[in-house]
Amino acid sequence: MGEVKRSARVAEGLMQELAVLVSQKLRDPRVQGAVISRVDMSDDLRQARVYVRALEGAVDNAKKKELIEGLERATGLLRREATRALKLRVAPELKFFYDDGQDKRSRIDNLLLEIEHESKSKGK
Repeated sequence: MGEVKRSARVAEGLMQELAVLVSQKLRDPRVQGAVISRVDMSDDLRQARVYVRALEGAVDNAKKKELIEGLERATGLLRREATRALKLRVAPELKFFYDDGQDKRSRIDNLLLEIEHESKSKGK
């Protein structure tokens, strides 16, 4: 059985810690409803790519940009608190990205449902 890389374990812990911090500590209205979808860590644990999305799903580009700006503004607090909670020696640099994957999956599911309804109505 393979050993899980330390960076993957730390990324999982960081994702959970950031989710709690974003939902409970941040008061910026731009980040309300933000969901941490995944975190990718570098092997040296110095950089973390944090993927976020809005809870309400498909939002326009302006809202996505505001969400990322709000999180970038809170980077210092998030780094400090997460590093302390995870007992890391070095605070990882956090880079935030909007995760469009879930929005795209929802759109595809909706299109497939429309096709299914159309084919059923034509079959009758």
